[in-house]
Amino acid sequence: MAQGEQTYDLLGTWSGPAVGLMDLDAFFASVEQLDHPAWRGKPVIVGGSPHARGVVSTASYEARPYGVHSAMSSAQAARLCPQAIWTRGHFDRYREVSGQVMQVLQDETPYIEQVSIDEAFFDITPGRFSREHPVVIAQRIQRRVSEIGVTCSIGLGCNKTVAKIASERDKPRGLTVIMPGTEADFLAPLPVRAMSGIGTSAERALARVGIHTLGQLARAPLSRLSPIFGVNADAMRIRAAGGEHSRVKSVDAPDDVKSVSNERTFASDLTDRADVDAALALLGESVGRRLRRKGLAGRTVTVKVKYSYGSGRTIQRKLPHPTDDENVFVPVGRELLDELWGPGTHIRLLGLGISDFNLDEGVQTDLFCEVDDRGAMSSDRRDLSVAVDHVRERFGAGSVSFGRAARFDDEVVRSDKQR
Repeated sequence: MAQGEQTYDLLGTWSGPAVGLMDLDAFFASVEQLDHPAWRGKPVIVGGSPHARGVVSTASYEARPYGVHSAMSSAQAARLCPQAIWTRGHFDRYREVSGQVMQVLQDETPYIEQVSIDEAFFDITPGRFSREHPVVIAQRIQRRVSEIGVTCSIGLGCNKTVAKIASERDKPRGLTVIMPGTEADFLAPLPVRAMSGIGTSAERALARVGIHTLGQLARAPLSRLSPIFGVNADAMRIRAAGGEHSRVKSVDAPDDVKSVSNERTFASDLTDRADVDAALALLGESVGRRLRRKGLAGRTVTVKVKYSYGSGRTIQRKLPHPTDDENVFVPVGRELLDELWGPGTHIRLLGLGISDFNLDEGVQTDLFCEVDDRGAMSSDRRDLSVAVDHVRERFGAGSVSFGRAARFDDEVVRSDKQR
């Protein structure tokens, strides 16, 4: 394990795959501090209003000693850190800086898998694209990112699981290196929750059978793990031992993306049908734009609802044809919503997603829709959506907006997903 701009000559030659995970430190807050020099060194919170039902999106490292963290209610954050500087966020600016950072990675390797606006895997295996030591490359990436005005933490190991866990060991500005052959020793003492794919319920189930660390998970018999992980039991055991074989490639390829979705948590619960429909249309607008930008069309529509009392439900429907047109899939989402919600029921979170990106499946005939030469379903309004896409790409996301967006000016988008 290593940190900072140290000399790594004593670590020897890197043998085998070298996968990194770059995670931008408190990214949204860091960009705000970059753009507002007077805010540097002070607690900054990006999120919804503390006077409504806002949610913290990002807290600067100066705010975190007070107990403030992402996904916390804004009201609680304001109580913990009353002197914090608040901003609702500038997402066009965050995307711009994220693009600059991703270009730094692209200068080092063509093998990049961006998993979110502030996080990306990259493959710098010696001999695959460069002959430099992976640690030297990782150090250069950190240095170049800092020149942009933000900082990052990097985990470097033999696969994605190790790199992801390593990236979280030392923040901010950390570089944690797990040399080939030391993966099992690094992972063994860590709690099982350190590994992605193990949530609260799985953690509890593992604890009931005496498994608390990744080392114990790696040594556990399949008979003990299968009731918890099903067919993935052996894969989880291999990952916990550091034996995963991962491949990094750009998520721009259609077969890399499993779903495109958008979720929004609201400052005030939605109870009125007009507000719910407007929110669903706004989510669909974002999902449709991202589908078209990546050349994707999906068959399965998913709607997710969380109610004010904490529970939630998700429902799906498969379309007869794939589509990238929100004018097609949003009406389907409204029909699905009728099965989850009725007027007067409080909605705290609403999500809409598209998945099942396979244009090669057989196309079912349908007399009531138009199918283009890709076999994708579209409406007569798709051309307008494409034209709006082009205007926003050139002049920014705020250059064109519809009246429904004004209803949610005080909201913060919690999740913009691509898996």
